[in-house]
Amino acid sequence: MLIVHVHVTVKPESVEAFKQASRLNAENSVQESGIARFDVVQQLDDPCRFVLVEVYRDAAAPARHKETAHYAAWRDAVASMMAEPRTSVKFANVFPEDPGW
Repeated sequence: MLIVHVHVTVKPESVEAFKQASRLNAENSVQESGIARFDVVQQLDDPCRFVLVEVYRDAAAPARHKETAHYAAWRDAVASMMAEPRTSVKFANVFPEDPGW
């Protein structure tokens, strides 16, 4: 498993459009065989901040995800909504070792 947290800060006027675009991307992403989970979470005390929690079944799945039409559509749609460049952090799960997803 490979877990990626993508940190995104969105311009205040773009929050709702970002949520809509990200929800559509997430709905399509969870249909990919290499993705176990794809959560979009919004920070409670700063609604312009989001984290995409992407859980991949193997190390090659992120590259396959970035080749999909829905990822390209999301990337292009949200580019102008970003208040700053997005960042990501990669994790390995410690527990459970095999969550059975």
